[in-house]
Amino acid sequence: MSEPSDVSESTQGDDRSALLSRRRVVMGGVVGLGVVLAGCSSDDDDGASSTTDAGAPPTTSGAGEGSTTVGETTTTAPICILTPEQMEGPFYLDDELVRADITEGLPGSSMALTLTIVDAEACTPIPDAAVDVWHTDALGRYSGFASGGGGDDTTFMRGSQTTDASGVVAFTTIYPGWYEGRSVHIHVKVHVGGEVVHTGQLYFDDALTDDVHAHAPYDEHEGERTSNAQDAIYRSGGLESTLDVVGSGGALDASITLGVAR
Repeated sequence: MSEPSDVSESTQGDDRSALLSRRRVVMGGVVGLGVVLAGCSSDDDDGASSTTDAGAPPTTSGAGEGSTTVGETTTTAPICILTPEQMEGPFYLDDELVRADITEGLPGSSMALTLTIVDAEACTPIPDAAVDVWHTDALGRYSGFASGGGGDDTTFMRGSQTTDASGVVAFTTIYPGWYEGRSVHIHVKVHVGGEVVHTGQLYFDDALTDDVHAHAPYDEHEGERTSNAQDAIYRSGGLESTLDVVGSGGALDASITLGVAR
């Protein structure tokens, strides 16, 4: 089976990606005794995702400037930053598969994916935005394309949801697999008012990927995985698009806040 490649076929998405720029915002929230800050890194944070043992409190990261601490509770003001979009890639399907569970029963480490969409200028949530996600299965295959390895008639690991009043969408999926030339990633596209306002890719910390991929069914995939540092696409905005991940084993929660320019 030939491996899919976003790099070799990336020109299919370049024109549309070049038409739009977006801003990304990180908004803090108080959770228990700490802050889970989605998608932001402070000056001394390397942008890595975090994992915790089941039952342990989530690791917190990225409070950065603008945070204040009162007793044991930290509050953080919204911080807006500009980050680049990334290419759509060759495996997007405008199939309007409106569903939360995109696994279709395929094996892999279970992962809850939560995305919060906000207006980068106003730093406010955007309700009723349509959010598409798509990624490979545990063995690095894309559905819907023979060249992607999954077959033309398949639809696994694809879906769309509409944001709620808080700008949030949630998907039930699995941790993605890898394929030659790319680090592990998830594609995302955001539509507001019928217009595409963001096209990007979401990434994972390499250490977490090493841990997940050491187990079945990921360990059935032979070959050498491309790291984030080796991926040219990641090096252009991937650090700012790295998911915050908590949990362990087959029960992971991944999240990020995406700011878009409307």
